[in-house]
Amino acid sequence: MAVRGFPYTGLKDFLGALEQAGELRRVTVPVDPTLEISEVVTRTVAAKGPALLFERPTRGEMPVAINLFGSKRRMAMALGVESVDEIGARIGELIRPELPVGWSGIREGLGKVMQLKSVPPKKVKTAPCQQVIYRDGDVDLGRLPGLQTWPDDGGIFHNYGLTHTKHPETGKRNLGLYRLQQHSPTTLGMHWQIHKDSTAHHAVAERRGERLPVAIAFGCDPVVSYSASAPLPSDIDEYLFAGFLRGERVEMVDCLTVPLQVPAHAQVVLEGYVEPGERLPEGPFGDHTGFYTPVEPFPVFHVECMTTQRDPVYHSIVTSKPPQEDGPIGHATERIFLPLLKLLIPDIVDYSMPEAGVFHNCVIVSIRKRYPKHAQKVMSSIWGAHLLSLAKLIVVVDDDCDVHDYNEVAFRAFSNVDYDHDLLLTQGPVDHLDHASYQQFWGGKAGVDATRKLPTEGYTRGWPPEAVMSPEVKALVDKRWKEYGIS
Repeated sequence: MAVRGFPYTGLKDFLGALEQAGELRRVTVPVDPTLEISEVVTRTVAAKGPALLFERPTRGEMPVAINLFGSKRRMAMALGVESVDEIGARIGELIRPELPVGWSGIREGLGKVMQLKSVPPKKVKTAPCQQVIYRDGDVDLGRLPGLQTWPDDGGIFHNYGLTHTKHPETGKRNLGLYRLQQHSPTTLGMHWQIHKDSTAHHAVAERRGERLPVAIAFGCDPVVSYSASAPLPSDIDEYLFAGFLRGERVEMVDCLTVPLQVPAHAQVVLEGYVEPGERLPEGPFGDHTGFYTPVEPFPVFHVECMTTQRDPVYHSIVTSKPPQEDGPIGHATERIFLPLLKLLIPDIVDYSMPEAGVFHNCVIVSIRKRYPKHAQKVMSSIWGAHLLSLAKLIVVVDDDCDVHDYNEVAFRAFSNVDYDHDLLLTQGPVDHLDHASYQQFWGGKAGVDATRKLPTEGYTRGWPPEAVMSPEVKALVDKRWKEYGIS
């Protein structure tokens, strides 16, 4: 069911919809972007509170919009649906079952969805994001109320800048979401992790000895902002995906100084380049893992031009130990991409990535078990599935287990496992931000087979039936419940 007023023209339109729905609070007193905003937001998220608009930050020249996606309701509103499951259902209906299985099948399936909707981005000649232009000596990142979210952060960070690059040889565009450390009034540290597409673009540019043009947009249409975080295959355009989600083409405009396009209705755009071979120390930063990431050398973005709307609004996010605003974002990704994951791994009935596992640390999967070591086959398939390759723990349960009921999952995992037979240990890539691995970028992984065991797997004792009440008695008690006078 579509949400009234969707698709939103831009961030301000979305803020208006949130306020009308009672999902936005304006903070009218001065609040410091150094630590104070972070503490206010963290408490608001813990209390399941509203989106916030800090109208008078004590640093910078524009209000700060934050916690926009911090509940399932607001995340659904951002994507124009009553529930994010509706989007997964739309994708599932459009994917033909005869498409080839495998990663190529996902690409073809997602490409098919996009072609059916005919929603490529639309180029426009003039745009609100270029109403105010700063160049040369007028460029000053201090105009942005960037946040220092934790006491030991390396300084000011911009946490929701949508980074645009192009592959230097193929011209393929990438839209990514990376943290940006402010080094000076005109330079930012680019936290391009090893597994990210922008890292690949930069590596090609460096090999060719060329600068890499970069454009960063803040305060975009919420669908575009979400799409920047979506784990799409590298050959699927994020703006095509955003157009599918919106049901309408995204308007784009040429940058003024670099050969890139950005959303026409962004609030702020930074244009510039990354110099080949240049690195500066970046970090520490209190990331979504809940721990500080260490100081490491990362590329440097030189800002040559800044454009804004009149009276712009700055969009950011606070990351840390769950719960935080990125929880509902991750949940939306989980639900939206379920049909595509099932296309890649047809064995899967459902899956869940618990927020407490910061999504890549644990994946719970249910299957209809059909043959010996079926669970282990699914584990291997997941570890070969794009960014799910970073998963550290996979728990496989039977299809009668609700993967979103963590008490039930824990019951199965604690009671159905003989760790001499049902624990698979291996090694593989882990997230760049993972602090527990003894070596950076790779480490140990575990798969837990919590399914019922088969005689063909060597289990000869006869698997016991679970003790459950008969439907007749349950129906009787339902009928007579008020007679008992218990509640």
